[in-house]
Amino acid sequence: MYKATVNNKPFDINAGVTDDDFVVNEKPVSIDIREIETGYFHILYHQKSYRAEVVRAEAATKSFTIKINGKLVAVELKDKFDLLLEKMGMKNAGGAALNMLKAPMPGLIIDLKVQTGDVVRAGDPLLILEAMKMENVIKSPGDGTIKNLRVKKGDRVEKNQILIEF
Repeated sequence: MYKATVNNKPFDINAGVTDDDFVVNEKPVSIDIREIETGYFHILYHQKSYRAEVVRAEAATKSFTIKINGKLVAVELKDKFDLLLEKMGMKNAGGAALNMLKAPMPGLIIDLKVQTGDVVRAGDPLLILEAMKMENVIKSPGDGTIKNLRVKKGDRVEKNQILIEF
């Protein structure tokens, strides 16, 4: 399930797909979407027809620009992990100075995706942290250069432990 922000306005809805059905706030929604060609869709919703074009899609940050019947719509999605990080005070740093990355929860480092000296952008995967039997991809909260890796593969970490210095 996802929480959505549309044109910088948060919507208090949970939306997702289960068993090929669209679900909004835990209720099935009748919508018919057909891909006409790559990036172009025909949508039928409440007996109205819409033409949609995916103008920009950034999977790492879950942000999209979609043109619906000629109008541009900016959509940002947050999954349950993004919401958990936000709740724990780890919002996207945007363009702010990036100094360090701390563990959002206790766990085990099962993979490092970067090395000292690597240049990273906001949303780039940095490492995989296993916590509560789930693999969590920890992404860069902003742009920066890896100055120091304070952990290695196989390390156990505690919440708020410094993992990476930028």
